[in-house]
Amino acid sequence: MTSVMPWERPGSKIDDRHLQRLAVVYVRQSTRQQVVDHQESTRLQYALVDRAVALGWQADRVLVIDEDLGRSGSSAGARTGFQRLVTEIGLDHVGLVLGIEMSRLARSGRDWYQLIELCALSGAVLADSDGVYDPGEYNDRLLLGLKGTMSEAELHLIKQRMWSGRLNKARRGELAFPLPSGYVRRPSGEVAFDPDEQVQTVIRLIFTQFERLGTLHAVLRYLVGHDIQLGIRLREGPDKGTLEWRRPNRMTLQTLLHNPAYAGIYAYGRRRVDSRRQDPTRPGTGRVVRSRDGWHVMIPNVLPAYITIAQFEANEAKLASNRAVAEAMGSVRGGPALAGGLVFCGRCNRRMTMRYHTQHSKALPEYVCCRDATNYGAQKNCQLLNSACVDAFVEQQLLAALTPAAVEVSLHAADQVLAERAELERLWSLRLERAAQTADRARRSHHLAEPENRLVVRQLEKEWEYALAAQQRLQEEYDRFTRSSPRTLTSAERETITALAGDIEGLWHAQSTTPADRKEIVRAVVDKVVVTVLGTSERVQVAIVWAGGTTTMGEVVRPVQRLEQLSYYPQMTTRIRELAGQGIGVSRIADHLEAEGFRPAKGGKRISAATVHDLMRRLDCLAGRVHRHRPAPPGEEPGPDEWWLKHLAAELDMTTSTLYAWINRGWITVRRESCWPHRLIAHADQRELAELRERRTRLPGWYSRRIWTDTAGTAEQQTP
Repeated sequence: MTSVMPWERPGSKIDDRHLQRLAVVYVRQSTRQQVVDHQESTRLQYALVDRAVALGWQADRVLVIDEDLGRSGSSAGARTGFQRLVTEIGLDHVGLVLGIEMSRLARSGRDWYQLIELCALSGAVLADSDGVYDPGEYNDRLLLGLKGTMSEAELHLIKQRMWSGRLNKARRGELAFPLPSGYVRRPSGEVAFDPDEQVQTVIRLIFTQFERLGTLHAVLRYLVGHDIQLGIRLREGPDKGTLEWRRPNRMTLQTLLHNPAYAGIYAYGRRRVDSRRQDPTRPGTGRVVRSRDGWHVMIPNVLPAYITIAQFEANEAKLASNRAVAEAMGSVRGGPALAGGLVFCGRCNRRMTMRYHTQHSKALPEYVCCRDATNYGAQKNCQLLNSACVDAFVEQQLLAALTPAAVEVSLHAADQVLAERAELERLWSLRLERAAQTADRARRSHHLAEPENRLVVRQLEKEWEYALAAQQRLQEEYDRFTRSSPRTLTSAERETITALAGDIEGLWHAQSTTPADRKEIVRAVVDKVVVTVLGTSERVQVAIVWAGGTTTMGEVVRPVQRLEQLSYYPQMTTRIRELAGQGIGVSRIADHLEAEGFRPAKGGKRISAATVHDLMRRLDCLAGRVHRHRPAPPGEEPGPDEWWLKHLAAELDMTTSTLYAWINRGWITVRRESCWPHRLIAHADQRELAELRERRTRLPGWYSRRIWTDTAGTAEQQTP
C-alpha cells in the first residue's frame, strides 16, 4: 500500500463530497508497441489505483483512462484522454483526477489550463506523487500553472534535441529511411541494388522511356500496353521484404521520377510538414515538397545510381515544363498548333497561349498574349495572330534544317528501334524465367509432400496446375509479341527507314505522322519562337531560337480583319483612284491589283470585285463603276432628265439590281431602245431624284412589314 502524506489525509483537501464522486486515473500509452515493451506505465497504473484507495476511495469508484493507442506523438492523440474525461464522463461526476505527474495530464498549455479551470468550477481536486492540489485555491492554482509551463518547455527541449540528433545523423548520411523500389538495405546497413534482375530492368526501362516519350502519361500507357508491372518490396507485415508485383499507376511513376535516390543522391528534408495545411484528423497531411535549395541534406554519389545526376536534372526540368501553367511550356497535345507552348510575345516577353475558334467545323488556333487583359483588366490583348502563318514559317525552317541530317536520322532511328526491342526482349526473358521458376517450385513442393496426406497433396496439385497454366499463358503472349515485333530489323525495314529519312518532307506530311509527332520534333530542336506584330498591320517579325542558341529571323504575313490594317493600304487606295480615274471598271481594277501584288486582308490571292466596289464607294471615286456605253440610235439619246441605269445607280449610290426592282414596282419611269440590246433609259428630274434618295434611306422591309396595331392594312406605308 502507498503511504498517505499528512496533508493528504481526509479533512485537509479531500472531504466526503469528493469521496462520493469518481476517482479518475489518467495513464498515457502512445503506441501499442510501448504497451508491449515498456511495462513501467502498467505498473504505475496499479500503483495509482492503490493510491486512490489510500486516499479514501472505494476500488469500484476508481476509473482508469488511457490515451487512444496508435496515435504516437500527434496532437490529436495527446488530447484524446482529456476529451474522454470531459465529454464521456463529465467533471461534475469526478472528485479526483490522479496522474503520475500533473504536468503529464496535457501536452499543451491550452488543454492544461482548461482542465484546471474545469476542475475549479466542478470542485474536483488533482493529485500526483507530490501531493494533492485544489484548483480553487490560489496557491495551488499558481503551482499547477508553473508545472504546466515547465512541462511545455521540457517537451520543446526534448524535441529540439531529438531533431538536432536526427539532422546530424542525416548530414553524415547515416540516417536510414525507407528505400524506393529497386533498392534493398543489407544487414550491414549498406544500400544496394535489388538482387532481382527483373526489378532493375523495369526501373531502367521507365527512365529510358521517359527520356524518349517525354511525358509521364506516355510512359504509363507504354507500361500498360506491354503488360509491364513494378516490383515492390513489402515494408511491413508478416511478409516483410517479400517481392510483390503490382500494376503501374500515375502516382507511383511520379514519385519514382522525382526521387533523387535513383541518381545516387542521399537527400533528407525534401518534404516537410506545414502545420497550417495539416488536418488534425489526418496526421499524414500537410506535407510540402521543397525545391533543391530547401533540402536539409543532399549528398551526391552515395547510393548506387540507375541514372546520372544530369539525367535526373533533365527529368525534373521536363516534368516542370509539362505542367499546365502559364509559366510552363506544357506537354505535347493533339491540337493543330505546331509551335504551341514555344511562342513568346516580342513586346512583353511573356509566353503566348493558344486559343481555338471554329470556322466551317474546323478548329483554327490562334496565338494570343492576354496576360495584361487577364491580370490587370486591360481593354485589349497585347498581341493576337493566327497560328497558320507562324507555323508555316517554323515548318519551312525546320525541314530545311533537318534535310542535311537525313542519313544520320535514319541510322539513329534504326538503332533506337533495335535498342527498344532488346530491352523488351530482356524483360520478356526474365518474366519467362520467373514463371518457369514458380512452376518448378510448385512441382518440387508437390513431390516432397507425403502421398498419405491427401488434403495437402490436392492443394499442392492445384497450385502446380495454376503455375503451369500461368507459364503457358505467358509463353503464348511472348510468341505473339515475337511475331508482331521481331528481334532484329529485316533488310526491307532498314531500306524503308532509310528511304523515309531521305524524304523528310514526305515523312513530315504523311498521314501516319500525327500532330503530336510533329510537335515533339519541333520541341527537340527549337527552344522558343518570338513573334512581334508591327503595329496593327499584317507584317509579323518571327525569330526562331534553336536549341544550340542560333537564331533565325524572318517576316511573315498574317490575316487581319480590315483593309485599313494593311501596311500597303495607302498605296492600294492611291492605285484604285488612278485606275478609276481612267474609267476602268471594277473587275478590271481587281485584275490590276492582283497582278501588282496587292492581297486581301484575310489572306488569299485576289481582292474580289465586290471588295473593290465597296472600297471605291468609301473613297468616293465611283466614276470607275460607270462603263462606256455604245451610242444610242439616232433620235433616242437620253434627254436632260434621262439616265442610263448604271449612271442613275452611281448617282444614287446603289446597285443596278435594286433599280430593276423599283422599276418593276412602278417607282421609276423608263423607256427602251428600239434596237438591240434594247437598253432601258430612266426618267428622273430633280424632284424625282429627291424622292428616290429619300426612299433609299428607308430601312429594309419598309414596304412589306405590317404594324401589329394596324388592322386595316398598311396602305399608308405602301404608298410610293
